[in-house]
Amino acid sequence: MTRRQEVEHQRLSLAEVRDIMNSMKTLAYMETRKLERYVNAENAVLDSIEDVAKDFISFHADTLPATTGSTREEQATPVYVVIGTERGFCGDFNQALIRQLDETLAGTDMGTGSQGSNIILVGHKLINTLDTEKLNNGMLNTTKLVGASVVDEVLTVLEQIVQKLSSLQQQHGMLAVHAIYHDGQEGTAITQLLPPFQHLREIRPQHADAPVLNIDPAEFLVELTEHYLLAALLSILYVSLDAENRHRVSHLEGAIKHMDEESEELARKSNTLRQEEIIEEIEVILLSAGNIEEDIKR
Repeated sequence: MTRRQEVEHQRLSLAEVRDIMNSMKTLAYMETRKLERYVNAENAVLDSIEDVAKDFISFHADTLPATTGSTREEQATPVYVVIGTERGFCGDFNQALIRQLDETLAGTDMGTGSQGSNIILVGHKLINTLDTEKLNNGMLNTTKLVGASVVDEVLTVLEQIVQKLSSLQQQHGMLAVHAIYHDGQEGTAITQLLPPFQHLREIRPQHADAPVLNIDPAEFLVELTEHYLLAALLSILYVSLDAENRHRVSHLEGAIKHMDEESEELARKSNTLRQEEIIEEIEVILLSAGNIEEDIKR
């Protein structure tokens, strides 16, 4: 195989990879368009639950659980749900989550809060990136879950997370659950899921009369919390998957641009080598013609 043929082979191989990446970028973009509807719908559900919570807590703030207990046994067990990616080609998406988790754990009281913390890692690529052995050595209990590659898999991931949280609640009682994820706007974000509605503790009533309840206020808060937890987790999973696909589109666009530039460079090399081959062929022809003339003269 000549040098030019090798260059052409490299250029064709690069074109094939480029086509594959372009298809991946197109699929990721289509997924973002689909996810927009899910994100908007789930945000509307969360807004509705928030309005109900405001009205209820403004009259029944005493039903909210305390954020900390007076003794170690009464303290909530910390749980961090980290939503990463199942697939790659999304830049430093997972690395940013790990940095946020490290900062969050470093900011807790190592004597109490982070001892026995539970980390729920969602996404194959996140799990591979994170040094789970380091976490386990730090007395942190790590759970690894499969993440969602497409929007149709989100509900399955939600079910897995809820099952794990239910198991932890049975073991430890009250949980302090925080989600670490990409919100698609300001990079990584941390949202407190349990105990819920703490920011509404001091809210004042917006109506003269308290809401009419058919059940005990404490029981109502428990049921409202269940609805909120499911809606909040589902919203976070949709938002994270949307951010992941946007990162993937951006990352693949950069990779495709780089391959296009490399392909152009290989094309120039191929043309140069072809010119050299033509010159060599002409030289051979001229040399052959000279030899023929000399034979004729003899």
